[in-house]
Amino acid sequence: MRIARFAVADTVAYGVVGTARANGAGQPGEPVVAEISGHPFGAVEAVKLTGASYPVADVRLLAPVLPSKVVAVGKNYAGHVREMAGDGPGGDVTPGGSAGGDAPAEPVLFLKPSTSVCGPGDPIRYPVGLSSRVDYEGELAVVIGRLCREVPADQASRVIFGYTCANDVTARDLQARDGQWTRAKGFDTFCPLGPWLETEADPAVLTLTTTVNGEVRQQASTSGLLHDVSALVAFASNVMTLLPGDVLLTGTPAGAGPLADGDEVAVTIEGIGTLTNKVISGD
Repeated sequence: MRIARFAVADTVAYGVVGTARANGAGQPGEPVVAEISGHPFGAVEAVKLTGASYPVADVRLLAPVLPSKVVAVGKNYAGHVREMAGDGPGGDVTPGGSAGGDAPAEPVLFLKPSTSVCGPGDPIRYPVGLSSRVDYEGELAVVIGRLCREVPADQASRVIFGYTCANDVTARDLQARDGQWTRAKGFDTFCPLGPWLETEADPAVLTLTTTVNGEVRQQASTSGLLHDVSALVAFASNVMTLLPGDVLLTGTPAGAGPLADGDEVAVTIEGIGTLTNKVISGD
């Protein structure tokens, strides 16, 4: 099931994304969103269709969740580990490659603020004057569905609500300069999410593709994750309590690289959809 958060007129709501039928909203075969009452993270019996449906083309899709926190994972594909050591376009993280090196034995966690989240179609604001190197990082995002802590890896699927596309936008020069990642990862609009939540995806083998202005820059399978989704949920939930709607970014594959003003970056994940955002100057 695909669940979107959307705006129409002065209303913000959640809805189930499907295909228009004859005599319904939109043209037959056209994507539509059927509005639901209640919150999708609440009790199942509290979520009901309101009867209102809209063509997806006629609504504004928003970030599918407003998380209390975004828990992100660094260095979780072998190719990106090599990049971070300075051996590729996503390198030059720290002088001497100190943020790169060997693949980590445990997941490397960091946080992005909730205020970094934006939705499909929203601009990524390049912080001109503060950074001269802003990179895209296409990622699979996991959305937590229930309050949880100390979740065993073999029970992780029980606390996952669904999956969406993410772009862990990073000011690479500030990441190098600061020696830690808060400022580099934390600017407003540096965490696009969308276009919706897919509740039935299998995260084990999904093809992820990132394009910039239509040119493929990243392409990999989630089978290449050094620490898989279940392991990440277990690890993160042993550090902190995860709340409904919290987002876990699973890491980016090789090919991360710079963006410029006017670029259009798109992250596509098999079985989920495509998240597209345009870069604009932050001045």
